[in-house]
Amino acid sequence: MTARSETLQSAFDSAFAGIGQTRKVFAPQLAPREVGTITSIATGVAKVSGLPEVGFEELIRFPGDVLGMAFNVDDSETGVVLLGAYSHLNAGDEVERTSRVMDVAVGEGLLGRVIDPLGRPLDGNGPVVASDRLPIERTAPHIMDRAAVTIPLQTGIKVIDALIPIGRGQRELILGDRQTGKTAIAIDTILNQRDQNVLCVYCAIGQRASAVAKAVATLREAGALDYTVVVVTEGNDPPGLAFIAPYAATSIAEHFMEQGRDVLIVYDDLTQHARAYRELSLLLRRPPGREAFPGDIFYIHARLLERATHLREELGGGSITALPIIETEAQNISAYIPTNLISITDGQIYLSPSLFELGILPAVDVGKSVSRVGGKAQRSAYRAVAGDLKLAYAQFEELETFARFGARLDEATRKTIEHGQRIRACLQQGEGAPVPVPAQIAVLLAATAKLFDTVALEQMPDAELAVQKAAVHIPAQVRERFESAGKLSDEDRSTIVEIARAAVAPFQAAPKAQFTAGSPGTLELQNTSSRPVAGGRERS
Repeated sequence: MTARSETLQSAFDSAFAGIGQTRKVFAPQLAPREVGTITSIATGVAKVSGLPEVGFEELIRFPGDVLGMAFNVDDSETGVVLLGAYSHLNAGDEVERTSRVMDVAVGEGLLGRVIDPLGRPLDGNGPVVASDRLPIERTAPHIMDRAAVTIPLQTGIKVIDALIPIGRGQRELILGDRQTGKTAIAIDTILNQRDQNVLCVYCAIGQRASAVAKAVATLREAGALDYTVVVVTEGNDPPGLAFIAPYAATSIAEHFMEQGRDVLIVYDDLTQHARAYRELSLLLRRPPGREAFPGDIFYIHARLLERATHLREELGGGSITALPIIETEAQNISAYIPTNLISITDGQIYLSPSLFELGILPAVDVGKSVSRVGGKAQRSAYRAVAGDLKLAYAQFEELETFARFGARLDEATRKTIEHGQRIRACLQQGEGAPVPVPAQIAVLLAATAKLFDTVALEQMPDAELAVQKAAVHIPAQVRERFESAGKLSDEDRSTIVEIARAAVAPFQAAPKAQFTAGSPGTLELQNTSSRPVAGGRERS
């Protein structure tokens, strides 16, 4: 007992000696904290007083570890956008400055993850491993730091790669009415980046949870989630999260771009982003303008999309290609937000509900779509056929409209319309089925060589598929020229056309064809008993 008591006493003495020594060394320091009070709270916003030194877009901490972002900085009070659940907050609650701006986790650890704009995981796969954090608001690269767009970004969609090409570093707007296939085009483009050394960021802004889950499942099943970061805000999230989502996603993409990587970013969609900003602005009593949007609605999208670019080689040569999506109402592309985005971007892909209803998928209206940059980055193999293809297609669309009035057509006009119908059939494509470059070139060359003109319309999907499969027989040296800047020689074209001709031969026939005008608004080629059949599944 005595030995045990002495051991216990020595332990106490040692502990108290350590405590005494620590007390001598410890010097208390005063750390000032700026604390304010909630004066009022509304849907997604709060007004706070007592923070005279707060800065614009500074983070403010609310009870329950909820963050807010200073939006309106006035003399007497501060308007704050809330970035989390706020049902427990009340007027009179204490708030505190954080002295930092909103930032987001970035790095390789985000690939394959589904996160919210605050960097919190939504996929149930544990915490996010980040190598760094970047502010969500960053200055766009200076003009002298940018390089020309010279490398194509293949979407795997024939009508886009051939007629509305996109280059790495370009901003191409996708617009159309709801349920016309805008998201499907963006998802297919992400799927086509496998083995292309392009990372992807998919930003869902205010979307239905079921729609986001479907998109994530599609990416996961195709193995595309391995090189993709998904940033999500759902429709029931606070409007503040929807507002910061695209900026956070762009900072994630910029981290990869600054490492010399090529990145594709999809904003789905900026209509919801504009509505969230309008809601926040009206709640904070900012003066409304056209369609109740605040006057700086153009600026919030301009400062976002200007961050997409192609950097000079001295800065790594990385790029961000942006595909913003906008929803139109009743095909009105001259509305406020669509015209803003059209003027900011480098071209647009317009999806027509009329084509969608006819089963022509993807429902891209070639006449209203344009790419102001990508043509310079387009592969020469495409340029060799794109000019003739677009001219023939434009002539067909004009003659088709004219022929609907029941006019009698001469032989040349009839052949032009028949050829155009085959081109339209060639440009149709199923959802989730990107087409590789050699197969696209083979199909497009076969169309321009009029190999499909004697194929019945209902057999066009099978004939086109046969040409795609035959593309594997294109000689390796010719396929190499698809990837290079060199032009296809006449011999190369002849080789590809002969391979396509052999594939199409089983489907070719020469029945007596009679061109008739059917019911009002329809026009089709009658070969015994046939009508055009749309290929591909329904797009949402």
